[in-house]
Amino acid sequence: MARSSADDDELRRACQNAVNDGGGAKGGNKQKVVLSIRVAKSHGIWGKSGKLARNMAKPRVLAISTKSKGQRTKAFLRVLKYSSGGVLEPAKMYKLKHLSKVEVISNDPSGCTFMLGFDNLRSQSVAPPQWTMRNIADRNRLLICILNMCKEILSRLPKVIGIDIVEMALWAKENTSTVTNQAKPQDGGPVASVVTENDLTVTVEKELVSQAEEEDMEALLGTYVMGIGEAEAFSERLKRELLALEAANVHAILESEPLVEEVLRGLESASICVDDMDEWLGIFNVKLRHMREDIESIETRNNKLEMQSVNNKAVIVELDKLLERLRVPSEYAACLTGGSFDEAHMHQNIDACEWLTGALCGLEVPNLDPSYANMRAVKEKRAELEKLKTSFVRRASEFLRSYFASLVDFMISDKSYFSQRGQLKRPDHADLRYKCRTYARLLQHLKSLDKNGLGPLRKAYCCSLNLLLRREAREFANELRASTKASRNPTVWLEASAGSNQSVNNADTSNVSEAYAKMLTIFIPLLVDESSFFAHFMCFEVPALVPPGGPANGNKTGSNDDDVDDDDLGIMDIDDNDSKAGKTIGELGTLNECLQDLLNGIQEDFAAVVDWAYKIDPLRCISMHGITERYLSGQKADAAGFVRLLLDDLESRISMQFGRFVEEACHQIERNERNVRQMGVLSFIPRFAILAARMEQYIQGQSRDLVDQAYTKLVSIMFVTLEKIAQTDPKYADIVLLENYAAFQNSLYDLANVVPTLAKFYHQASESYEQACTRHINMIIYIQFERLFQFARKVEDLVYTIAPEEIPFQLGLSKMDLRKMSKSSLSGVDKSISAMYRRLQKNLTSEELLPSLWDKCKKEFLDKYDSFVQLIAKIYPSETMLPVAEMRDLLASM
Repeated sequence: MARSSADDDELRRACQNAVNDGGGAKGGNKQKVVLSIRVAKSHGIWGKSGKLARNMAKPRVLAISTKSKGQRTKAFLRVLKYSSGGVLEPAKMYKLKHLSKVEVISNDPSGCTFMLGFDNLRSQSVAPPQWTMRNIADRNRLLICILNMCKEILSRLPKVIGIDIVEMALWAKENTSTVTNQAKPQDGGPVASVVTENDLTVTVEKELVSQAEEEDMEALLGTYVMGIGEAEAFSERLKRELLALEAANVHAILESEPLVEEVLRGLESASICVDDMDEWLGIFNVKLRHMREDIESIETRNNKLEMQSVNNKAVIVELDKLLERLRVPSEYAACLTGGSFDEAHMHQNIDACEWLTGALCGLEVPNLDPSYANMRAVKEKRAELEKLKTSFVRRASEFLRSYFASLVDFMISDKSYFSQRGQLKRPDHADLRYKCRTYARLLQHLKSLDKNGLGPLRKAYCCSLNLLLRREAREFANELRASTKASRNPTVWLEASAGSNQSVNNADTSNVSEAYAKMLTIFIPLLVDESSFFAHFMCFEVPALVPPGGPANGNKTGSNDDDVDDDDLGIMDIDDNDSKAGKTIGELGTLNECLQDLLNGIQEDFAAVVDWAYKIDPLRCISMHGITERYLSGQKADAAGFVRLLLDDLESRISMQFGRFVEEACHQIERNERNVRQMGVLSFIPRFAILAARMEQYIQGQSRDLVDQAYTKLVSIMFVTLEKIAQTDPKYADIVLLENYAAFQNSLYDLANVVPTLAKFYHQASESYEQACTRHINMIIYIQFERLFQFARKVEDLVYTIAPEEIPFQLGLSKMDLRKMSKSSLSGVDKSISAMYRRLQKNLTSEELLPSLWDKCKKEFLDKYDSFVQLIAKIYPSETMLPVAEMRDLLASM
């Protein structure tokens, strides 16, 4: 008999390594392979035809392994497959605790094929794989090991179909000589024993039926057989015992009759006593019911008296509280009706406002019992408080309107607040804000008392401060322009007559854009701060523009260090409800409308600076555009909407002014085409290179799109104008084009390497240059060798219509005609080539282009002559022409 694969130690060691290396062990808790055996895996059905790939058996190795964890032991069924290199590697792992069925396939005549069913498979619709063993012994050996594991570790057996367990147990006894039963040592966990016979190793844990269970079953079966043999005698004995028991019961009953009679007499006397007791209890029950009714009536009257007393006390307390609410303290009444709003008296005004707000809230239904709301005293007191509120709001509003106007008038009347000749003055509103901050709490209380009352106050503040801001901006802009010295550059850049102004165009005008940047640096943070201060001071429920200590604080316009806290008005802690994150869109819209009144008109001074800078140097629009974009990207707060609009308008105005400059430059370019004839490089080609170089110097990061659009428009007009000028004299059109396109490339070579937009036009000019060169060279070649290439063209035209051998017999294409043409065209070819060179040189004004053009001309002529010689050799094989090599050497020597 062949040796079983279960005894293969090499196979077991390979399985052990594959299980532990393939993720079967975590840390030091490794799995131990108990049994490993080779099997064949298939999905086919015995006795039926199926797809070849489906029914083909695949070699696999089944391994049973255990893993101990504390007092518990887990058992696994591992499926291993062979890799391409013949090495075992894990394929699948099943836990034996989920094994529900072991079925031997009945269609397999050998009985070596079985199927294992697990209850935790995700798809129960897919048939599980079938495992085929080499022989019945291997099958029994594997199944006995699995069943022993289930019984010992899981204390249960799976359902076995198609095989007798007793038969398997008998096979196990026959094939096992030494059985070491499982023992549980002190450290816990089952230990699998090994049984051997004739070098056959079988791993079992216990017999399927123990010796004690077998003896009990035999005893039970022996008793069962005995009962069958003595059934009649056993029945007779039971009948006799039953009759004896019945006789004994009747005798016992007869002996106990006196006792029964005595018991009956006792029960009768007890019944008489119970009847008497029931009659007495009925009498007492009636008396108790009458007494209970009397007690209830007394308690009811007593409870009503107590409730009335408690209610009277509670009413007195509530009335005292209500009277306290309705009382108006005399000091508050005097302050609300005729108190002063000076700074020294603001503490009393704030206290009076707080009391009035609390009193009005206390008389509202949520804070007041609804039953009191319609009382006459409450209505009268509410009307009195409303009069006090209206009077106070009117007086406070009139005072604040006049106060704001007086503050601004005082500052406007003092010229030291504004820029003067020879001195730029940075606006300083620290003192103004300090004085306004005194009344911040008052405005908070005015808003809580009457929300609509803040509208006129906001408008008055905006109108007053608008005068101050516009005056500061106007004086600052005027002095800024007056103190900035810059040479004015003309806007004539690309005109032919502007060559004498070249030195003027190189004048440094950087202080112009620096002046514009200073204007933004001073006033944009000031306007943002004013917007933030106004939003908080006038109690708008909007988020802060810049949190305290934010980056904008570094740009404060005040001269004192206290300006860092300009936005901290000390008003956010008055009412926590005012600092809620949920802000309405309507409040933000109202704020932006007020900011329009606050800052409207100041944009005129910014626009005046832009126009002034444009007149000095239009190209400074590029720098100013970049400066404006940087400031615009930093203004993201919704409450500073007007500042964003101001920057957007400035950006649009700068773009419009620069667009005017570009349009004027385009008109200057277009005026060049009105000349009768122009030769050589047009004036706007080199001047555009100078213009582009200077525009690149002015770009400050974010103005790339503005300059690229200008490049696109200018170069497009330049190319269109160049084409129009070239067409005025078709004879010299290609010369004009190639010279100007070459000049365009030479002048913009460095810039095209770093500017993508110019690189695109550089390549376009390069293509146009090559096309113009090709046309001009071909024209010169055909003029000098007209007869030669006319003859070749006639031959080429006939090649497509008649046979090559018939062409020499055509009119004008005979061999004699070929010899005459060759003699006239190639007899003095060196002189013809020299004439071609002189013709190329004759009308070319840019001498530096002549070498490259002459090289192109020689190459083009040599290619055409090579084609001509090949054509003649094909049509006139007997005729000899000047060899191409000699022509190449001749051209090289010229």
